[in-house]
Amino acid sequence: MDVSPDDPVFAIAVAADLAGMHPQTLRQYDRLGLVSPRRTAGKSRRYSLREVAQLREVQRLSGEGVSLEGIRRILELENEVVALRGRVRDLESALATELLNRPGSRVFASTADGDVVPLRHGTRTRRNEVVVWSPRSLE
Repeated sequence: MDVSPDDPVFAIAVAADLAGMHPQTLRQYDRLGLVSPRRTAGKSRRYSLREVAQLREVQRLSGEGVSLEGIRRILELENEVVALRGRVRDLESALATELLNRPGSRVFASTADGDVVPLRHGTRTRRNEVVVWSPRSLE
C-alpha cells in the first residue's frame, strides 16, 4: 500500500501526538485557518503527513516569536510555491512532449508586417524576412 504525503490518514489524536501538540491546539489552528485538514463524511478531521509537517512548522515558527497571522501567511506562501512547482513541472513536460512531436516547428520567420510564422524544416525564406533559430536541447 502506497500512501501519498497528501492522503488524509491521521485522526486528530494521532496527528496531535505526531506533531507534539494537544488536540485542542489542532482544533484552534483549524479554526484560524493555519492547518485545515480534510473531513470525513461524519465531519471528523483527518490529517495528512504534509499537514503534520505543517503543524510542526507552526510550532517551530511560534517558538521563534512569529505571530499566528505571520505563520498563516508563511504557510499560505509555502503551499502556493508547492502548487506552482507542480504546475511548472507539468508545463515543462507538456513543452518537451510538444517539441519532440513537432521538431520542425522550432524555426520561425517574421513577415514584413511583423507577423510571426512557423517554418517547416528546410524551408527557405524571402530576403525581407528574419529567421530565428533555437537549438534542439532545452538546456
